[in-house]
Amino acid sequence: MQYVGIHTQQVRNNIRSMLLLCCFPLLVVAMVWLFWVILSHDPNTDTFDLVAANALTLDCLPMVLGIVAVWFLIAYFINDSVIRNATQSRPLERRENMRVYNIVENLCIAGGMPMPKVYIVDDDQLNAYASGISESTYAVTVTRGLLNTLNDRELAGVIGHELTHIRNRDTRLLIVSIVFVGIFSMIAQIAFRSFLYAPRSSRRNDKNGGGAVVVMLLVMVLAAIAYFFAMLTRFAISRKREYMADAGGAELCGDPLALASALRKISRNPGLDDVGRSDVAQLFICRPDELKENLFESAFSSLFSTHPDVKKRIAYLEQF
Repeated sequence: MQYVGIHTQQVRNNIRSMLLLCCFPLLVVAMVWLFWVILSHDPNTDTFDLVAANALTLDCLPMVLGIVAVWFLIAYFINDSVIRNATQSRPLERRENMRVYNIVENLCIAGGMPMPKVYIVDDDQLNAYASGISESTYAVTVTRGLLNTLNDRELAGVIGHELTHIRNRDTRLLIVSIVFVGIFSMIAQIAFRSFLYAPRSSRRNDKNGGGAVVVMLLVMVLAAIAYFFAMLTRFAISRKREYMADAGGAELCGDPLALASALRKISRNPGLDDVGRSDVAQLFICRPDELKENLFESAFSSLFSTHPDVKKRIAYLEQF
């Protein structure tokens, strides 16, 4: 793999964050426009009234974008608590485990970066992740099983990996993508449930060509399409970041083989499968095998994989 410097990686991730911020609203606009285009279809002439569709799109666009913007801002700023609640993590006090704090502080000094918060998940299985969007929210979270199983060299490699995610701005980029995918996911779920639980009488008695049902189906299909492409974007930027974090972690701790050994142990028992959220799970150093996949992920496992194969990551580290 071609070497990429820390500054270059930071710039790339900042650019990708801006592109995501631009692309997702455009995807929303396209979804709204396509919705009105489909509804403008005249079955008698088999034509679409694009002029009417454009006018309706412009009319409702400010409201739609306003709702998306408010939704995004709320999700963006409460993501820290959402992730903590999903993983059931809690702050790890210095007096509770000086070993971890010493390792984190030494690696931060070596990397010339501020000290992040340290959290722990009371789980006997092995995993870790980094989170946060700014210096005030950056955090490294480890499981108790990880602390009890790994030696100091291996633990330094794992923490170095997570600190590299923070230093490379990976966590900010991923949280932006998680928020937008969550928006489309929620739209798809609302549309599906509204259609599924709509009163049957309204479906039978609708004499206007099944208008309500057609509208709901359109919303559901369009939201699913938008969700599909949103996930593609998110997962496409997720894979290479793990290789970069592995390289950065090996550089920080100065021991690539220690990180390789840690990944080998973690992959046998990654844990955190109780989280049940694939969006949060993409933050983990190793994705839990037991985590339930949604329909798209199970059908296109390689396409929607958030992490490279652990064996390939280990082989890459052993080349140093």
